[in-house]
Amino acid sequence: MCRLLLGAVLLGHLGVCSAAQAPEMLSKPTEVRFDSVDYRHVVHWTPPGNSSSLQYYVQWKIYGDPDWLDVDGCQRIQKPQCDLSALTSDLREWYYARVHASSPPASKSAWTLSPRFSPRSDTKISSPVLRLNRTVQGIVVRVKPPRLLVRKMHNSLQYKIYLIHSSGEETVFDMDCCSKKLTLKDLKHKTKYCLQAQTLIPAHARSSARSAVKCVTTL
Repeated sequence: MCRLLLGAVLLGHLGVCSAAQAPEMLSKPTEVRFDSVDYRHVVHWTPPGNSSSLQYYVQWKIYGDPDWLDVDGCQRIQKPQCDLSALTSDLREWYYARVHASSPPASKSAWTLSPRFSPRSDTKISSPVLRLNRTVQGIVVRVKPPRLLVRKMHNSLQYKIYLIHSSGEETVFDMDCCSKKLTLKDLKHKTKYCLQAQTLIPAHARSSARSAVKCVTTL
């Protein structure tokens, strides 16, 4: 009887030691989300506390698919971001990403899931840059579109040019993707005009905010 009691005590002691030596679960990353501008889709997350030595693993999948896939180049990384542009380029699909943290050699966190992401509707479209020149004919307007948009959908881009008169009244002009310039004529001499531009992608029903205001005084 004494031997049985002693054995039970020893086993209990060993169990306590084993539990104490088990690796603790790491705190998981938070705020996993897609930040997308001009169809460049980068997943960002907020690291847990004391994160200087942590490594991160990123996976992705298409909405409706059962299997998660590793993101090449985003395994055992230390920066809290991962570019998924190449994997999430189909504008017809919806996507998820998830991230977990690891502290070598053994401890790791649970996965944190991103909200569902649509590259068609969730990307932010950048405003174009206006370049203005004065001539005796009027104001010559040139538009420099965002570089990424030019590469991805050059033929789909259109622009609206807003001419703001000193009275506050606006006149709106349309430019297509291939127009090199727009000359605004029949303006008052030695008068200040301000302009803004906006990027449009009609095929996706998307548009940017207006660009910064630029003003010029006619000759």
